[in-house]
Amino acid sequence: MPARSWQRRKKAREDADAFSRTLREYEALQRDSPEARALRSSKYGQLVDDYYDLVTDLYERNWGQSFHFAPRFAGETRRESLVRHEHYLALRLGLRPGMRVLDVGCGVGGPMRNIARFANVNVSGITINEGQVRRGRDHNAKARLSSQCQMVVGDFMDIPCQDASFDAAFAIEATCHAPDRSRVFTEVFRVMHPGASFAGYEWCLTETYDPEDRTHVSLKRLVEQANGLPELTSADAVGDALTASGFEILETRDLANAGDPETPWHKPLTTPESGVGRILASRPGRRLMHRTTGLLEFLRVAPHGLSEVHALLESGGRALAESGRMGIFSPAYFFLARKPQAGAGPASVG
Repeated sequence: MPARSWQRRKKAREDADAFSRTLREYEALQRDSPEARALRSSKYGQLVDDYYDLVTDLYERNWGQSFHFAPRFAGETRRESLVRHEHYLALRLGLRPGMRVLDVGCGVGGPMRNIARFANVNVSGITINEGQVRRGRDHNAKARLSSQCQMVVGDFMDIPCQDASFDAAFAIEATCHAPDRSRVFTEVFRVMHPGASFAGYEWCLTETYDPEDRTHVSLKRLVEQANGLPELTSADAVGDALTASGFEILETRDLANAGDPETPWHKPLTTPESGVGRILASRPGRRLMHRTTGLLEFLRVAPHGLSEVHALLESGGRALAESGRMGIFSPAYFFLARKPQAGAGPASVG
């Protein structure tokens, strides 16, 4: 066997083994026990890093480069709704050409690139997953945006930037991965200039959520397990964390139902747009995909455990859709906050 071919096969086996180990580690952290719940908070970094090692490739293939949801209007494609949702943040932040902006939890940088091009700003993104940074830098180069978009590996609860480095900041469905949002927001506050604005969309339980309702609790747990979350919190907790971090809250509102009723934010999870997507989303299509993935694992074309990850994401998608339909969960709790000018104290929320 040629040396180069042998090296490729050796690397493929090593990658497959690493994928399987990562899956086992992730499953251990997501067990439903008091010990595992404590570990999810103390080892949140490993939890999130493992999760995105497992799912980033599948996310990009099936969802694109913007890993989030958006309220949607009739006649609007899913892609169009995502871009509009991102541009809305840029407008509410009042971004102007040349500003330095922080993307808190940037993934592979889809929103970063859309906002950088739309507002002609410089965006720096932080994500805990090294693989996402590698992919994101490649995407930046292909989009000819490397001079405007930078990405670093780091923990957004300990941002590797100097104080007062940014003119604005945004977070899109990212800080739900943190066990303590106030620590994230305190770090964002630290690296922003006085008077700078911070906006984002948060994953939250709504007022409809009932912790005594077994169905609600079961759906909450499925969403957490399938999305690398320590624990979902309420919208009030997000506001409290912003205030405790020193921000002045300018506006908060839930945008989950801001679109048209016939195109709810969760519709793509149950009714994909493409013909192929619709087939694969059907029950026979899901069975076919599961069997095909299992065969690829058996033939060692795909890493062992890939079918489990597919099943995990499917169950999580169904839980998200049902939670959205029941109104107990929102992926689009919007906030706009501001770091007070020097000398001003934290504002209270009435």
